[in-house]
Amino acid sequence: MRSNWRKQMMISALALTLSATNVAPVFASAAPDGKTNAADIAQTMGTTAQWNRWEKEWETLKNDWTQISLSPGSNATELNFAWYTPKQTNDDHSNANVPKLIIGEGHNMKNAKVYEAEQTAVKDEQDNNGETYNSNKVTATGLKENKIYYYSYDNGNGYTKPAEYTTKSTNNFSFAFVGDPQIGSSNELKGKDTKEFYDAQSNAVKSDAFNWSSTLNAALEKTDDQLSFVVSAGDQIQTTKKKLPNKDASKSEIEYTGYLSPEALKSLPVATTVGNHDADNANYTYHFNRANASELGSNKVVGGDYYFKYGNALFIMLNTQDTNVAEHKQFIEQTVAANKDCKWRIVTLHQDIYGSAEHSNEPEITNLRYQLTPIFEQNDIDAVLTGHDHAYSRSKMLLGGTKANDYTDDEFDAELEKDMDAGENPTTKTVAPGNIKNDSTDEKDQKYLTYLKSIMDEKAIETVKKQGSSVINPEGVLYMTAGSSSGSKYYDLVPRQQTYIAHRWQEDVPTYSVVDVTENSLTINTYRTDNDEKIDETFSITKSKGDTTSLNAEIKASESIVKQKDAYTTESYRVFEQALTGAKEVAADKKATKDEVENALKVLTNAKAGLEKKATTKPATVKKPTAEKKVVVAKASAKLKAGKKKVTVKIKKASVSGYQIKYASNKNFKKAKTRNTRKTIYTIKSLRSKKKCYVKVRAYKVVKGKKIYGSYSKVLKVTVK
Repeated sequence: MRSNWRKQMMISALALTLSATNVAPVFASAAPDGKTNAADIAQTMGTTAQWNRWEKEWETLKNDWTQISLSPGSNATELNFAWYTPKQTNDDHSNANVPKLIIGEGHNMKNAKVYEAEQTAVKDEQDNNGETYNSNKVTATGLKENKIYYYSYDNGNGYTKPAEYTTKSTNNFSFAFVGDPQIGSSNELKGKDTKEFYDAQSNAVKSDAFNWSSTLNAALEKTDDQLSFVVSAGDQIQTTKKKLPNKDASKSEIEYTGYLSPEALKSLPVATTVGNHDADNANYTYHFNRANASELGSNKVVGGDYYFKYGNALFIMLNTQDTNVAEHKQFIEQTVAANKDCKWRIVTLHQDIYGSAEHSNEPEITNLRYQLTPIFEQNDIDAVLTGHDHAYSRSKMLLGGTKANDYTDDEFDAELEKDMDAGENPTTKTVAPGNIKNDSTDEKDQKYLTYLKSIMDEKAIETVKKQGSSVINPEGVLYMTAGSSSGSKYYDLVPRQQTYIAHRWQEDVPTYSVVDVTENSLTINTYRTDNDEKIDETFSITKSKGDTTSLNAEIKASESIVKQKDAYTTESYRVFEQALTGAKEVAADKKATKDEVENALKVLTNAKAGLEKKATTKPATVKKPTAEKKVVVAKASAKLKAGKKKVTVKIKKASVSGYQIKYASNKNFKKAKTRNTRKTIYTIKSLRSKKKCYVKVRAYKVVKGKKIYGSYSKVLKVTVK
């Protein structure tokens, strides 16, 4: 469904800051869905000379598939890279010819590390010269905060000029949120194997890449170059494999070249999301190196969900082009469970499940909404960032939205088309006309209007405590939909603003958001690219520290119970002991929220009440200690054997009840895990490849129901395969 509208808009003074590689061409008429014509900038801002330089450079650059992409690593100490090299440079497949990346501190690349790329053949693609390619991926590790690094990589023609990358702080940090660069979307021609199509595609990419770069530069300038990374809500490029000439995957590589061309991306990682325009072409997987990539949520073409951590925030990136919600649920639950130390939880997916433009009312989108939102709420997700709608919107805090009726994905196609139709002269539209009126006598129209009312989700709007622009300790979820970051295509807002919308905006101008994350707050500001003016008020979520006075008093009062353990049943005391331990952890946690403190107090109080109900009939007696023979447990001895994502521990057999294995990824055993076993051969699974694993073992004997431990073995170390 598409409508025919809109005026041309232009980007303004910010374009002057762009490099010569970021200017674009002139188009004679608007695209059906509206676009920002980047060539107008050169004419309006007096940058014709800049345009001329870019025009010449583009003719060479458009055939270069070796642009590098940077993506966030698993955490702030890592950085992921991906780039293409021609296969001909590696015909002998020797290690000497596998491309490498070098990264070191400062201009002189002090303490430089050399990484050998992991290669994958780019299938079914060759350039206009018949060249075939490999995709190369590297993860740089051990990066330190607030340091300047330089990196260089072998692109098949030797090492590139070193590029600068600066790490940022993880305590307080900023990231940019953008929607749908969709490079090449301003091309109005269909994908036919003709010179006319290829010329139009090249011109469109040239224009869209300029605007994309303009937005990135605007975000960097707004934050004084302090962005840690960018989150993209999907549709990096325009042309799906299905719609390429002859379904030739290589014909979209020019769009990836345009997407990767901005100078800003040489020093700015982007966490990409799979959009519907990315999803049927494997070259998405070749161009981006995603951390912690999973097969859960995979559509079997571009991979599945993935996640990364930065500071106290967890970012979960979903490939919802695969609609297997059960797999997304599994991935979210596993990821959250493995990263409990993260205070903020942010999900990104492509579809605008709570948007306010052309796609937002489609049953295909709302059906997905009601499948996903319970999962987000159950896993305490703070914000969900989406795209697809090419128009900005921000929801109210939402909790408990429910589906009123069942509709097929394409049930209201005709009514949606009719309602959004902008007519013969649509050039001034940014909000669709709403052609279906409340008093329509058409039965199909009335069914459609009933459907629209049912998806307003008025009952899901959370009543929140506010302080200025902040909501304090909300239980619900914020949903944001980004506008177009390149201006390659715009959609009109729907005629009836949904009840769940707090603010929406569409003026056919590229936009971006800056999200500032601190220990206790997540703050969002959104701007138009052309003049840096805000398009929405500042919005914050604040998680205030809970008052632990009552909790500490209850903990102190509970300490006396510990001395009366024998007065209670074993099970009731075990529940109490767990509650007391949890309460102490919350009381000591400087980041504990009000809800966490109140919950810990409630659990401890209930556990104490349970003790009183289940007291033993016998009075507690204090037994006179008797001399017992000291139990001696011999020191354990073990060996390690590394396997693929696993380590096998072989323990020397001894006359004991069992063994305790303690392992971690660091020699200090920070965040170590322990496993008890009676076997002398134990396999530790699900470890990360190429990472060190540190292990120590101790034996134990069970005496009168109590485990008596011996001393630990020496620390053993092995590298996981």
